[in-house]
Amino acid sequence: MIIVKVMGGLGNQLQQYALYDKIKAVHPDLEVRLDLAWFKSDVQKKMAAPRQLELTRFSGLYLESCTNAERDRFMGGGKMLRAFRDFFSIAPVFNESEMYHPEIFDLTDGYIVGYFACEKYYADRLPELAKKLVFPAASIQETAIKNMDLENEMEERSSVSIHVRRGDYLDKNNADLFSGIATDAYYERAIAICIARDPRSHFYVFSDDPDYVREKYPNRDRFTIVDVNRGRDNMLDMRLMSRCHANICANSTFSFWGARLNTHEDKLMIRPLSMRNNQEAKPEVMHELWKDWVLIDRDGSVV
Repeated sequence: MIIVKVMGGLGNQLQQYALYDKIKAVHPDLEVRLDLAWFKSDVQKKMAAPRQLELTRFSGLYLESCTNAERDRFMGGGKMLRAFRDFFSIAPVFNESEMYHPEIFDLTDGYIVGYFACEKYYADRLPELAKKLVFPAASIQETAIKNMDLENEMEERSSVSIHVRRGDYLDKNNADLFSGIATDAYYERAIAICIARDPRSHFYVFSDDPDYVREKYPNRDRFTIVDVNRGRDNMLDMRLMSRCHANICANSTFSFWGARLNTHEDKLMIRPLSMRNNQEAKPEVMHELWKDWVLIDRDGSVV
């Protein structure tokens, strides 16, 4: 049996689900389960930034959750017993430590922990996943109408999504890890690439700091600030991103998925070279792991 732990925000949850989906495809006769216990209320109340299990809101996904007994076979018994099992390769716990672990698909018995942002894990499964990821309806009719109008606009024009993530990335607990990567130079170069591709490009800007991006991008003939989905409807921003013909991502799994779910044949996907400040991103490696993406470093150079 393989169990994949689900944790984090929506983008990370989708990556863990995508890995689960890929393992099921590689080993169709193997029991593969998801561990959803991280989202229990007694766990979340201890979190500095509580999260909800949002995978359940996609009507096309079937979540095969492990039982407590199945989880305990790998995780129960305390640290010493877990260390003993790991040392003797008995029901091992596999912890992500590199950008890409090809050996993960050789496992037939284990508990898998990680975020698995690397596209190479499940790139071939993305078209099928896009069909399964049926987003929920907006909470109120007014929001639903605004989303529909935006989707129609995005389909009819040369639309580009821009994701600017600030809030939690500027928090002192996250700044050292995630800030200073999606720089002004990065966005300026990405925007220039889209305009060179199509001078009619219109940019739809998504951010957790709408006041900042309104001031940053004041030209309403070129930029539309998207600020319609709030609270539980926030995940619908990912759907809107996917309706654009091109996507400029932050170093954020949320906008990565907006680009991944983009089904336009001529789509253009742009992301920062680095995801985290504590992880070296070598261009030659990143191009292998993120095929078909344009990679731009923090200085604004295409690599």
